[in-house]
Amino acid sequence: MEIRHNWTAQEVQALFDKPFMDLLFEAQQVHREYHPANQVQVSTLLSIKTGACPEDCKYCPQSARYRTDVEKERLMEVERVLEAAEKAKASGATRFCMGAAWKNPKQRDMPYLLDMIQGVKGLGLETCMTLGMLDAEQAKTLSEAGLDYYNHNLDTSPEFYGNIITTRTYQERLDTLSNVRDAGMKVCSGGIIGLGESARDRAGLLVELANMPAHPESVPINMLVKVKGTPLENVDDVDPFDFVRIIAVARIMMPKSAVRLSAGREDMNEQMQTLCFMAGANSIFYGCKLLTTPNPDEDADMQLFKKLGINREAVSQKPDQVTEHDLLEQVAERVAARPQEGDLFYDASV
Repeated sequence: MEIRHNWTAQEVQALFDKPFMDLLFEAQQVHREYHPANQVQVSTLLSIKTGACPEDCKYCPQSARYRTDVEKERLMEVERVLEAAEKAKASGATRFCMGAAWKNPKQRDMPYLLDMIQGVKGLGLETCMTLGMLDAEQAKTLSEAGLDYYNHNLDTSPEFYGNIITTRTYQERLDTLSNVRDAGMKVCSGGIIGLGESARDRAGLLVELANMPAHPESVPINMLVKVKGTPLENVDDVDPFDFVRIIAVARIMMPKSAVRLSAGREDMNEQMQTLCFMAGANSIFYGCKLLTTPNPDEDADMQLFKKLGINREAVSQKPDQVTEHDLLEQVAERVAARPQEGDLFYDASV
């Protein structure tokens, strides 16, 4: 299949309009052309600075503008971040992602961020950060420290964006992604489904992503996690089949990208997640929390992978690959001893 950067809204809508089974069949064919079958890359996401964000993203419990249960936390100490990374690696993660609730990082924070990047890479993990907007110099500094991926989501279509966020523009998001790409880092960028957007907006988001000069190496597709106290706490649920369609269309439009099944998996049953894998999702976040929202227990993921015959992908950076068999043998032990409240891997907001 040709790699394209000139998709039209009409073409994308035609993909969405395909019969469901035909769409999944096409997406799986594209997936197998560009990716190993039955492999899912696993990442862990840690909140390294929680709450008190000045942005007004209507979906986000970390915004200082909304009254939610999220506690404000300062930037974590480097040592604690590395402890969490070690636990993530031991549980089978190959990429460690660090998120800070900022509009943009301040200069005083950069030395700590660089130490985190270098420390995590020293463990043999790929590194990813999401810190808000970056200028060209900040992107260069992070890249030189060895940051592999930078996450900055577009969230939704340009047309619907103003209904969700007013404190930064769509163009500012695109500028950050351009700075990341120019600095030599890989781009992680996707969106959120279930914000009250239309089918046209969903198509518009994918057009923006797929028509970039280079497709994002990682495309997280999030299903909104509704949080009490945010303006979107009562928005309508996403139809599961509609969500699977998004995954399939993203796979067809961006064949080489890792399509990441991200936030919202806590509300997906095994059958829905399986359809997403069939549709071309080949990356997940692993662990009990995504920043501040719930995520399926890691043992549940392991058991589902076992049922489906999925072997988790290992990156070349990882010096001592942990086999699926070894990980599965750890499941029984972890079921008997769930992570406790003080465990960083369990509660990323600590």
